[in-house]
Amino acid sequence: MADEDDHLDYLFKLVIVGDSGVGKTSLLLRYVDQVFSETFISTIGVDFKIRTVVINGKRIKLQIWDTAGQERFKHIVSTFYRNANSVILVYDVTDSDTYLSVQHKWLSDVNNYAGNKVRRVLVGNKCDLASSRQVPVESGKAFAESVGMMHIETSAKTAENLDKLFVDLVVDLMEVFEPLQNTQTEHGASFRPKALPDGHPVPSGGICNC
Repeated sequence: MADEDDHLDYLFKLVIVGDSGVGKTSLLLRYVDQVFSETFISTIGVDFKIRTVVINGKRIKLQIWDTAGQERFKHIVSTFYRNANSVILVYDVTDSDTYLSVQHKWLSDVNNYAGNKVRRVLVGNKCDLASSRQVPVESGKAFAESVGMMHIETSAKTAENLDKLFVDLVVDLMEVFEPLQNTQTEHGASFRPKALPDGHPVPSGGICNC
């Protein structure tokens, strides 16, 4: 494992949040293990998986944290925002309540606990269920743009846009964070945000790639 890490160009910590049942675990399992189950999977506390990818000639390890959506796990989940490079906020396009939760609950938590440099991505999951849709694509896109987030719709069942989600996010992160330095941390790497010409760090937010 140490030899593999020596050849990494980047290591990014990604945290997935959202209400219970929106498909966070299914997205993670589909992306990392290429598996999907119709059975509801409820995460207890937090879990994570690792996938290493090569994008634009760079080798990147993604440490992707899957969090519980239930209120009783809120304190546990909040601690995992620390040192995250990106937070992926997921809602179910067939359940408007989960979309409202992202706006009024989860985004507030991210702003409070994750800091202003973390990249935020809004993901509308279950886009394959077109006949049951409650949240229009345009609504998600407009909200994301209003708060400076990337936005994309996905399906864990069909894998639609899953690769695009993570490729676009990683490309965005590589523009913000410099490659791995020799100094290691308990999370695997030391990151220094790239600076703008005036010396200020790059602000949070992103480009809507949907």
